[in-house]
Amino acid sequence: MGVQDLSPRSYRARVADGELRQRLQAFGAVVVEGARGTGKTETARRASASEVRLDVEDAARAAGLLEPGILLTGDRPRLIDEWQLVPSVWNRVRRAVDDQGGEPGQFILTGSAVPADDNVRHSGALRFGRLRMRPMAMSESGDSNGTISVRALLDGERISGSDPGLTIHDIAARVCRGGWPGLLGRNVRDAGDALRTYLADIARVDLGRLDGVRREPENIARLIRSLARHTGTSASARSIAADVGGSEGPIDHHTVLEYTQALSRVFVVEDQPAWAPSLRSRARLRVAPVRHFVDPSLAAAALGAGPDRLLQDVELFGFLFESLVLHDLRVYVQPLGAQVLHYRDSGDLEADMIIERPDGRWAAIEVKLGPGAIDAAAVSLRRLADRIDQERHGAPLALVVMTGWGYAYQRPDGVAVVPIGLLGP
Repeated sequence: MGVQDLSPRSYRARVADGELRQRLQAFGAVVVEGARGTGKTETARRASASEVRLDVEDAARAAGLLEPGILLTGDRPRLIDEWQLVPSVWNRVRRAVDDQGGEPGQFILTGSAVPADDNVRHSGALRFGRLRMRPMAMSESGDSNGTISVRALLDGERISGSDPGLTIHDIAARVCRGGWPGLLGRNVRDAGDALRTYLADIARVDLGRLDGVRREPENIARLIRSLARHTGTSASARSIAADVGGSEGPIDHHTVLEYTQALSRVFVVEDQPAWAPSLRSRARLRVAPVRHFVDPSLAAAALGAGPDRLLQDVELFGFLFESLVLHDLRVYVQPLGAQVLHYRDSGDLEADMIIERPDGRWAAIEVKLGPGAIDAAAVSLRRLADRIDQERHGAPLALVVMTGWGYAYQRPDGVAVVPIGLLGP
């Protein structure tokens, strides 16, 4: 059985389209990275004049391993798809960019894995721009109408919007199907089967190709299931090692760290770092990252959870919905140069997401699947704003409660309430 294919059958516009155009105007080469099946190749092909696809063109790959320079021949921008299969092509591209005086827009390299560092001896600084692609956000897949812009929220605009019509059943189905372009239009059961095969391929094939290190597929599969159980938490490597080991006792937590790093290098897991602002109080910040997959559908697939189970297990559903919101925010704020962090302190105050712009300005977001907890979330956000040293970090650009359904509106206390079915870039 071959590697599971989640590539798109027809193209839908992506937020990354504009990002790629911008980077091609600024850099000699652009590296488009992300997990298999996120649509990197199709996005890159629309911006390229010629291409070589190393994962399917065996003769080209074999020739490139002998003489990587041959892969650069063609009209430019030249797409070199899955470049990590011939790692030495990186330095040839770097040299070609230098030979053309750094002229922008010469090459696009797509990759679904990060090669070992010793295979890429030159960083490519000032020659290579990088672009991370993830599965589709809801506005890209057509599950959100995108009328409430994250950019507008961060610019302080007041918002309002009608109920987009999503139900809790719709949200559960979207969590389980994910934003994979190749799964659009599939029923949820078939999508779940495809994603479980995808995860099996990761454990059996992809990590073996990564660096030649032999890893036991069953141990990787058990780790993936444990990470799925801990989605949305700050579970330590030692805790996960005990969970993975089961009745046979914990595995070495260093093995968990190594395997998790490998999963990160194939872009399957993408943990959420902590925000570290200056505080007005004596509370201590908690700095452990929060565990997430690149798309919550992978966690659902690893656990064998379909929409019916999510509707019965509200706690799991809540964690996976939070992961869905995180995923979409990452897609939407990336063109702004912003990152999505989390906040936890020793006083038990937290914010599910902090959007931090490059200049340090920030916004805080709490995620609540249903509308019943909006008031408590708003109070928590106001407490957080009071705890941050605003002389150093400024007032929050926005305080937002993200929900699964309902209307978008601005509360009298200034907190915005936004259902995910209205959110867009």
